[in-house]
Amino acid sequence: MEKAIERQRVLLEHLQPIRSSSITPSICVAGDSSAYHRTSAFGDDVVIVAAYRTAICKAKRGGTLFSYFFSKLRIFMRVNLVLQAVVEKTNLNPNEVGDIVVGTVLAPGSIRAMECRMAAFYAGFPDTVPIRTVNRQCSSGLQAVADVAAAIKAGFYDIGIGAGLELMTVDNIGLVLKANPKVDAFAQARDCLLPMGITSENVAQRFGVTRLEQDQAAVISHQRAAAATASGKFKDEIIPVLTKIVDPQTGDEKPVVISVDDGIRPTTNLTGLAKLKPAFKRDGATTAGNSSQVSDGAAAVLLMKRSIAMQKGLPILGVFRSFAAVGVDPAVMGIGPAVAIPAAVKSAGLELNNIDLFEINEAFASQYVYCQKKLNLDPENVNVNGGALALGHPLGATGARCVATLLHEMKRRGKDCRFGVISMCIGSGMGAAAVFERGDAVDDLCNARANNNNNFLSKDAK
Repeated sequence: MEKAIERQRVLLEHLQPIRSSSITPSICVAGDSSAYHRTSAFGDDVVIVAAYRTAICKAKRGGTLFSYFFSKLRIFMRVNLVLQAVVEKTNLNPNEVGDIVVGTVLAPGSIRAMECRMAAFYAGFPDTVPIRTVNRQCSSGLQAVADVAAAIKAGFYDIGIGAGLELMTVDNIGLVLKANPKVDAFAQARDCLLPMGITSENVAQRFGVTRLEQDQAAVISHQRAAAATASGKFKDEIIPVLTKIVDPQTGDEKPVVISVDDGIRPTTNLTGLAKLKPAFKRDGATTAGNSSQVSDGAAAVLLMKRSIAMQKGLPILGVFRSFAAVGVDPAVMGIGPAVAIPAAVKSAGLELNNIDLFEINEAFASQYVYCQKKLNLDPENVNVNGGALALGHPLGATGARCVATLLHEMKRRGKDCRFGVISMCIGSGMGAAAVFERGDAVDDLCNARANNNNNFLSKDAK
């Protein structure tokens, strides 16, 4: 009799109306082996549906993009290309975009902000779509993506674009003037003004990174980038640019399609690198060959709620899982990724050994080698298609560029690559990192958990 009464009570509970509009767990398990609790959070995942970039080209003399940006179009048109690409390739209505955030470093903030606003208009966005810039030094492109992801998660809007832009042909890295004569008396403040090359030498000296290790990292970066280019891997992420260049000898114009990173040197070898003189200290180990190149480039990443992407039938390239920015000693700013990566991985609820692929910006070989060794990473899983030593480092664009490179590589690797990390060091002593999950790796039970407090009524009750 008591069992019958208890069964009746449970059935009556199921007939009670749901008082909340959100999905709530039921104490009834209605199917075989389905004792799991689902929440509505799955549809609120922030996902990436598109990520594209321009080719990265050498700044100043010799770069193929120089003529393009200065004889044909204005600077702001560079970011226009990638903004236009993420909209056209997804058939997105530009009116639906809640905000555009562009990472950029060297240009005066107000001027670059206006240029980006103009670029949005050229890309087809209406005047109702806002845009802003963000500057966290070399992580600016990743910070832009993280800012958009955070805004979507907070419910400010459902769709946004995180982008990055740098034109080092025009905007030079200059010496920062001392704002106060007391700076020299405060070591940490003084070290914020150190040239980046000197911080590279500090890392090498303090942590024992040899010249040979740095040169070896450069060789590997060029070899991998050359192999990726030859096999067509970058075609998935690079937007070809049709333009004209001027022959410096004859002055004649000729049409070209810029679709290949032009800083890669496939024949780079240890013998050649060993001949280069130190660039920052007479007895140093940092050279032009084991430092990132001065480059021009742009990239854009389209993010939205998973539920919106599913409604639109858009393929999900990746899921934004976490982001962390950390501070480190400005004198050795290059160690930032060694601190930021564990923080971001922990925030995602993962362990370092759960990460299948890493994109760590190669600002300098010294800091890249140190971070890889400090975290005990398998070199075969880090920068598998080369990095900034070969491709170049357009400061504001690098973070967004890495998102495109990482997610397209994860897609190619399929089920063997579920989680990936992007990280970089930041001038004045910081580091940033973000964790991504491959888009098709998330199954229907990704937010499920066992429910052990059930009154089972199905045939698999125990």
